[in-house]
Amino acid sequence: MGTGSKSSHQSYAVSPTALAEAPAAPLDITGAPAPGEGTDLTGAAAGGPAFEAPELPEVEVEVEQAPPVELPADEAPPAEPDALLGGAESVPEPVEATPPPEDEVQEASAEGVVAEEELQNSAEAEGVVAEEELQNSAEEVPADEAVLLQAEDIEEVQEEEEETDPPLTPVPAAPPVGEPTGTPILVGGDDFINSEATLVAYGSPDGPREVLLTHISEEAEEKLLDALSIPGTHMEEIEVEEEVKERLDLDKQKKLAELTKTAVSSVQHKLKTGSEMSEASIAKHQAAYDAVADVLHDPSISDDEKAMALHYLHQLNVVKDKIDNGGAPMPWMDAYEVTATKMVTKQIPVPNGEPEPGTLAATVRKASRIEANLDPATGQTSWDGVTRSSANGTEYEIDMGDGWKAVYRPYKDNDPKTTEYSLRGQLEVHAPAGAGHGKDLVERLEQLHLMNKPMTASEGEWTYLANNIKAQGLEGAPGMKAAMETAQGLQDLQVQEIVHQRMESLMGLDSDALQTAMKRIHLEASHKVLPMKVEVVRDAVAKASGFSSGAELATSPGYEPTPATGGKWLTWSRFDVTGKKAEIQGAFKGRSLTHNLNGGSLASLLGVGVLASTEKRAVMGIGGGLGMSEQADKMTGGANSVFLRVKKTPSSPGGGRLIWDDPSVLMRRSDYYAYNGDHYGAINPANGHYSAGAITRDPMKIASFSGSSNEIMFRNGIDLLGAEAPSRIVCHTAAERSSILASLTARGITHLGGKPVEDVLCT
Repeated sequence: MGTGSKSSHQSYAVSPTALAEAPAAPLDITGAPAPGEGTDLTGAAAGGPAFEAPELPEVEVEVEQAPPVELPADEAPPAEPDALLGGAESVPEPVEATPPPEDEVQEASAEGVVAEEELQNSAEAEGVVAEEELQNSAEEVPADEAVLLQAEDIEEVQEEEEETDPPLTPVPAAPPVGEPTGTPILVGGDDFINSEATLVAYGSPDGPREVLLTHISEEAEEKLLDALSIPGTHMEEIEVEEEVKERLDLDKQKKLAELTKTAVSSVQHKLKTGSEMSEASIAKHQAAYDAVADVLHDPSISDDEKAMALHYLHQLNVVKDKIDNGGAPMPWMDAYEVTATKMVTKQIPVPNGEPEPGTLAATVRKASRIEANLDPATGQTSWDGVTRSSANGTEYEIDMGDGWKAVYRPYKDNDPKTTEYSLRGQLEVHAPAGAGHGKDLVERLEQLHLMNKPMTASEGEWTYLANNIKAQGLEGAPGMKAAMETAQGLQDLQVQEIVHQRMESLMGLDSDALQTAMKRIHLEASHKVLPMKVEVVRDAVAKASGFSSGAELATSPGYEPTPATGGKWLTWSRFDVTGKKAEIQGAFKGRSLTHNLNGGSLASLLGVGVLASTEKRAVMGIGGGLGMSEQADKMTGGANSVFLRVKKTPSSPGGGRLIWDDPSVLMRRSDYYAYNGDHYGAINPANGHYSAGAITRDPMKIASFSGSSNEIMFRNGIDLLGAEAPSRIVCHTAAERSSILASLTARGITHLGGKPVEDVLCT
């Protein structure tokens, strides 16, 4: 399971961005590198980072370096933390687009020379020398202090990187207390589904209870499990007596089994093919017979050894008969073995073993969910930090130290046939009671070997492309698999290059320091090659979807590689819809998307402002019973989505309905899937409601749905008061309309989806 059974653990990358306030609007990152550049897997260097930060230089080691991976010539990556692990690279030529100040480059070069001279004169060349000490003395810094210095230096470099590639979503120091939907953020990398996470601050008598809620991808689970010591998976070696079957030493020495099997196989082949016996087969039989006879003629052999020789003699007599007379093939020959009792070393699980160094203690328990409460009068959500509702499955409670903890529901230990599919992969990270832990909640993900920095614009394009590949079904398109393998190969090559360059300094680190260094190497590698990875995959996506190149795709009208961040949810678009809005509207002509509240309060729904999935409602503090089939949806996986239907546009709809007369408003999203029938939103292949042949993500097919119980599922939910607002909200009565209108007006909400509220609310 990748837990405490290991004495050392793999190192994983963390996101190459830093925590900082983002600009009000996402950056425009549609500018693409020139096609064909930066994709040479030979690694020939065509460019380098704008400048190498001159922190903590180290003596250069004369080793044969692996060729660096080529960076796109027209794209200038942010400053790299190359020197922070004691790397000995010289300062590469700056990219012309962002040349470094000349004095900084000279200073970095000069300090590298000083470092080399000082370390050569030092009695111990393994320590990393701090920058100021290089100018004043030859005193070396111990390895553990050097690691701390490196961490500080990385923060400085990351602050500079933010200026050129800031986070797409700011991480608040203190999420707003009591906000049911919390603060949505995007985390860099591929560890989280759609890269989404939410920071929620529940009100409680002990102060705010700040929690990070996210859903990790199944591919990232092994990384998380590797960070844990789970009872029953910590292995210990013990000596035990055990009965074993083995050949006798004399048999092994004389090779009687091998010689006999060779004779049997040679003759067997002739019998099966009906061929005449060859001289070679006869010779093999004779060699085996002579070896067995020699053993039998030895008067000093034991009874077991005599029985062994007779066993082979019997086999060889059968072979002789077949040589002389032919006939049917022989039964398979087994070697002669005896049963012996021996002491053997075995690994056994230790139920309550101490956590292995460098891992987090975890306990296994029945799955549960936060049992929050939403006050209908104030719209505020609260939780005491303790009370939880039961769920059908298994989860780990993880002690992260200093009052921090996490709760994780693993894919591996939750059988999709018998447990709630929608909870698999859910992760909660809990801060100690009190406010101000927002950024720490994200950074603490590193303890779980997960990405722990907010997503940047360049990372956003990678996620955007991945979402479009899935939404448009391009996984099997020609060239797509090769592009993904090339992208991963670029990163692997970059990691190897950096490790090769820094081998001397890495060899001097203890296991903890080495793991820290390797994580930063992965960070640096992923940051360096990200523009190239994006270019390679963008080009493959472009060709799979009818564009001549990635550059053409990137400049097309529908290409929007940043998410919609203005409302309660963060959603990614799909360019095959945003670039063809008129075609989508034409396909849905005379048809709308609708949602019926089924007895729920329209005023309460609009008070919260979101149409939320079953799983989202649970953590928001909204009680159950609002969905048509909540428990069944948890088993199918539909509980992570809200359900809408395609209907002929109603002219006089009943009350309690939400209607999108322009379905393209929602069909631009990349996270929906649909059935032309009632399948309970199934995405669980082990559930009987799932149908691989019926499920679709194609908006054109969805537009033609004719089944009365068709369903379209949108992940997490829909922001009813933002850009995704319905075009009509149908109230039951005029009095209900007036009450809701007054409530929205009092909250300063005058327009929904660009239309006056008065025009949206109807009866």
